[in-house]
Amino acid sequence: MAKIQMKTPLVEMDGDEMTRIIWQQIKDILLNPYIDLKTEYYDLGLEHRNETNDQVTIDSANATKKYGVAVKCATITPNAARMTEYNLKEMWKSPNGTIRAILDGTVFRTPIIVKGIPPYVRNWTKPISIARHAYGDIYKATEMKVGADCKAELVVTDKNGNETRALIHDFKTAGIIQGVHNLEKSIEGFARSCFNYALDMKMDLWFSSKDTISKTYDHRFKDIFAEIFENEYKEKFEEAGIEYFYTLIDDAVARVIRSEGGFIWACKNYDGDVMSDMVSTAYGSLAMMTSVLVSPDGIYEYEAAHGTVQRHYYNHLKGLPTSTNSVATIFAWTGALRKRGELDGIDELIEFADKLEKACIDTIESGVMTKDLYLISTLENKTQVNTVEFLEAIASRL
Repeated sequence: MAKIQMKTPLVEMDGDEMTRIIWQQIKDILLNPYIDLKTEYYDLGLEHRNETNDQVTIDSANATKKYGVAVKCATITPNAARMTEYNLKEMWKSPNGTIRAILDGTVFRTPIIVKGIPPYVRNWTKPISIARHAYGDIYKATEMKVGADCKAELVVTDKNGNETRALIHDFKTAGIIQGVHNLEKSIEGFARSCFNYALDMKMDLWFSSKDTISKTYDHRFKDIFAEIFENEYKEKFEEAGIEYFYTLIDDAVARVIRSEGGFIWACKNYDGDVMSDMVSTAYGSLAMMTSVLVSPDGIYEYEAAHGTVQRHYYNHLKGLPTSTNSVATIFAWTGALRKRGELDGIDELIEFADKLEKACIDTIESGVMTKDLYLISTLENKTQVNTVEFLEAIASRL
């Protein structure tokens, strides 16, 4: 058969460890045989980020602005151990944090539900989508250690040189401090993205933070959401028969666990990072979660919500067999290809993405799955397969 032709490239961001291995296998087994794949390639592997002083991450984000659609592999955010392992020049920041700061917008994460994988929360019969703000907070933080007998202050200097000061803490003993920020423009974009997505999906929208403790920072999030909803979206929500409400994040956690699902839960950046992992695990597997960053100006970056699967990678290097779930990475590709098809008017590309996703789900529901799903599947006839065998089983159905 003739390969499906693309008009505009995708921005392709390669990654690290086991997900990097799977990335190439997905292209070789599931994509290249069917698509004349056009991508602008950026190597976001930690070694290359270190070589370029992380400029490659910035370049990939700017390319995404140019082309409108990107697909990203999981990447390492280095800690002290990685500094030694990779002989890094410095402890580079999260590439996801860098990209999201440049693109802004909201990350929407939704579990991929399949028969035979019951959620750990037994009353969750519908998916819960996490809407995660993609700018600021601790991902753009400035930090330092503080010695004993030091005073730390928050200082804001206006354009005329006038200073406003607030005491952070008078340190009698050594400690640590962290400065975080956000932008009202970004919060407004976050709110509108969430309201629009809720209308598109016809789902209730919840937003949670901790404004009782953070009476300025978190309270501003709450107020901006409320103002935009009242002025722009209240009537639209009423017409659609859906609801928006705000609640404290600790109350939201209790409500979520007692719910049946079927709503969008909007969270600040760090809250969304944690809660999306909790929700995806509770539905079955971290590898069964879609993730897409949507910017206010209509730019899309698709990725897997999980990490680089370090333990499997070390086994792979030793020549040991691995059974790594590639579904979230496959769905990152299908999401990007579908969006590219929609933007460029290529129906064949949209249909291919739909069929590849169906082949993934059909493979698992037929009883062929990787170890993480095999251990929790309730299917009577099931088979555990290795990493490549799973991709080949999908290919046979595709």
